[in-house]
Amino acid sequence: MKRKIFFQSSTGHKLCGILSDPSGDNRRPLIVLCHGFTTSKDGRTYVRLEEILNQKIFSTFRFDFFGHGESEGEFADITISEAVDDVQNAIRFVRDSGYERIGLVGSSFGGFASILTAGKSDDLFVLALKSPVSDYLGLLIARDHDIDVEAWRQEGYITVEGADGKNLRLNYSFFVDAERIQGYALAENIKVPTLIVHGDQDETVSLAQSQKAADLIPNCRLEIIKGADHTYSNPQHFERMLDLISDFVVCKEGLEGQPNE
Repeated sequence: MKRKIFFQSSTGHKLCGILSDPSGDNRRPLIVLCHGFTTSKDGRTYVRLEEILNQKIFSTFRFDFFGHGESEGEFADITISEAVDDVQNAIRFVRDSGYERIGLVGSSFGGFASILTAGKSDDLFVLALKSPVSDYLGLLIARDHDIDVEAWRQEGYITVEGADGKNLRLNYSFFVDAERIQGYALAENIKVPTLIVHGDQDETVSLAQSQKAADLIPNCRLEIIKGADHTYSNPQHFERMLDLISDFVVCKEGLEGQPNE
């Protein structure tokens, strides 16, 4: 069973997700999938993870963050706090729908939101992260777009390129919010088994961020894919990343004593 669902953010905006449940049994595990910055739930990573996990009789819920894809809200107003709230509401939605075994997978920006969510949540059994931002997101955005932070403050916004090539406005409130969030501090509070997959040729998020996060998260495994960039543009790197994440999620469910047949 696969269906499109709308659920609400804490600010009352409609968020869109795809719930895919191959068994119809909400006692089976469900994995919430969190996409990256300017992309959507329909990105290739999460469509493929849905397929792979569904084949293993895991349900999935891939959703669009505020201001992304089919969700309401202006992209200009997105913040990491809003993204964390979206993840929390996605988890709350699937739990209210009867799912009890919930895992979380996040990529880049969605990985940062997942770290922050997992650092203050008791609702998860596993966390897997693909090239996540772990801290300093505002500075990363400014660097990647060759923007001076003071100019961003004075102008009130910058223009960033979306995954579809379109120009998007991003307000300075994004930087202000990101600066007050301590990602590494919350990483220390994560209680569930965690996997981080990162390429050593990532040009967007430094591998050093994941190395530091992996040292801070109590039960964390870091897998470095040699030669892989941030988007895993090499098909072999992409498939390796998918295998690592899906195998880890399934293995941890099995180790928790739940049936995997």
